[in-house]
Amino acid sequence: MHYFVTGATGFIGKRLVKKLLERKGAVVHFLIRRESEGKVEALREWWGAGPARAIPVFGDLTQKKLGVSPEQQKELKGEVQHVYHLAAVYDLEADAESQVQVNVEGTRNAVEFAKAIAAGHFHHVSSIAAAGLYEGVFREDMFDEAENVEHPYFLTKHESEKIVREECKVPWTTYRPAMVVGDSRTGEMDKVDGPYYFFKLIQRVRQLLPPWLPSIGLEGGRINIVPVDYVVAALDHISHQDAIAGRCFHLVDPHGYRVGDVLDIFSRAAHGPRIGLFVNAALLGFIPRGVKKSLLALAPVRRIRHAVMKDLGLPDDILEFVNYPTRFDDREARAALKGSGIACPDLKDYAWRLWDYWERHLDPELHIDRSLRGTVGGKVVLVTGGSSGIGLAAAHKFAEAGAVTLICGRDQDKLDEACREAQARGYEFVAYPADLADSADCDRFVHLLLERHGGVDYLVNNAGRSIRRAIESSYDRFHDFERTMQLNYFGALRITMGLLPSMVARRSGHVVNVSSIGVLTNAPRFSAYVASKAALDAWTRCAASEFQDQGITFTTINMPLVRTPMIAPTRIYNNVPTLSPDEAACLVAQACVEKPVRIATRLGMFGGLLHALLPRVAQIGMNTTFRMFPDSAAAAGAKEGKAQLSAEAIALQQMLRGIHF
Repeated sequence: MHYFVTGATGFIGKRLVKKLLERKGAVVHFLIRRESEGKVEALREWWGAGPARAIPVFGDLTQKKLGVSPEQQKELKGEVQHVYHLAAVYDLEADAESQVQVNVEGTRNAVEFAKAIAAGHFHHVSSIAAAGLYEGVFREDMFDEAENVEHPYFLTKHESEKIVREECKVPWTTYRPAMVVGDSRTGEMDKVDGPYYFFKLIQRVRQLLPPWLPSIGLEGGRINIVPVDYVVAALDHISHQDAIAGRCFHLVDPHGYRVGDVLDIFSRAAHGPRIGLFVNAALLGFIPRGVKKSLLALAPVRRIRHAVMKDLGLPDDILEFVNYPTRFDDREARAALKGSGIACPDLKDYAWRLWDYWERHLDPELHIDRSLRGTVGGKVVLVTGGSSGIGLAAAHKFAEAGAVTLICGRDQDKLDEACREAQARGYEFVAYPADLADSADCDRFVHLLLERHGGVDYLVNNAGRSIRRAIESSYDRFHDFERTMQLNYFGALRITMGLLPSMVARRSGHVVNVSSIGVLTNAPRFSAYVASKAALDAWTRCAASEFQDQGITFTTINMPLVRTPMIAPTRIYNNVPTLSPDEAACLVAQACVEKPVRIATRLGMFGGLLHALLPRVAQIGMNTTFRMFPDSAAAAGAKEGKAQLSAEAIALQQMLRGIHF
């Protein structure tokens, strides 16, 4: 038996050809562009068929009679029993013109070709999109009842099926697959589409929230999802039956799921948090369509919408289908498949395979150079406080990645030692002595940087001073607050504002501020330190808003406790799990590569959320730790002595990672 297939190189078509070739004596002629001739051998190898059984027919879907030469048409005339037309644009983001050219005109050309070669049967693979946004149950014998087909994808799918119904002169059958996802057995998929658009959102939620914490999702309408292996098997089986001419078959999941249920299924497959509360997406429809259009006509609204959708990895049109209103009856298809053993599997049973394949092969992050070298190689990076601790560890990472690494600090001996360490590792630092707490010296340093380097590409405000002392022990130590603010806030501001003009001139630059988890948790005994970091955080939020359209970005790292010389005087930290300087430097590198607005631990985010939602509860909890962990002997004004910890305090130390006590 001879077959002719358009779209044979596509996701469904490629698998259909393989299925057809499993039939004894089957010969498949497949349409392919002349410029894609080099793909033929690879296709044959994948299909497991030689030149005698897998025969390319060169042409073009957008040309009359598929652009197939008269000589080839003559050779095929009367030889082809089945023509399968699968070539189409299956993309919500495609422009309207290309969808019309391929979906509508391409179908007309395929119909004319089938007539020209006197094909035995024309099988048109349409889509449930041909129903538009029909309110209710759409049966297989319905077509003209379609409604709300204004979207280009819906419109072209409807029009292409109309061409088959009205213009095809050979016996025809149409098939309407639902939203096609990867193989239910392997998870294999070739692109991000349909529910895959939400995978990045699920992945980000998983990174932020523990799997045991219930989350909130949209209930939405019902969407229908089918795996490609079911579509291919059903299409192959039904298309070889008798009495199918002039009929339509829905290749859908007989049950279907609401949008919220689908998100919950994939969230579980991703080991993310379960969705415990569903909000009916219909509530979002209270805004009249005219008002929505008026709002979207405003440039700021469009920018916000685009930025949010881009950040979530969603196409702009996807929200229009959250309240998808159509359900599909497939009794004709199920009757035709009865006894074959072919049935649509339950999404819950294979969702994990889809997720696993996406995360290993299709996650957009995999195809972006996320290496530190790819980000800072050849760039000028300044790390303040780079002679020890977090700053020195971060400087080593930047220098190893090929950045021109500048470090500054007050102690020349420490700077020299850092430079010798770098040289021993095979690279170098450019070290500058500078006291950022001194306004005059800070200004001098900025001028020097501009003169010698023309500014910097990445600024890491890491230099800081921390004081652990209760307020009741600080009544006569107001200078603690002044000197902490002088370095942590004013020093960082002077260096940042001094370098910003050169960044603006290049319309490029990134500023990383090493803040503290204490800003989120409002840690007691650190009022001077936390206040200075909170001031810098607030200034950064304002600056990020002002420079958002000038190519300048900012990241705040709410750093947990790190084993640095800064915490060495506080002996009670000896038993507290902390980050190493190298682990902390990884967060700094992440800030430069990914450029998020904020990097924080789950504990820090939980603390911030608790203070926002239940401030009294948060205060009681922090007050408990305040009373549990006393001031050090030095902070209390004693020259000697060791703070004694209760059993409860020691237990709490081991339970909570990286929080200032």
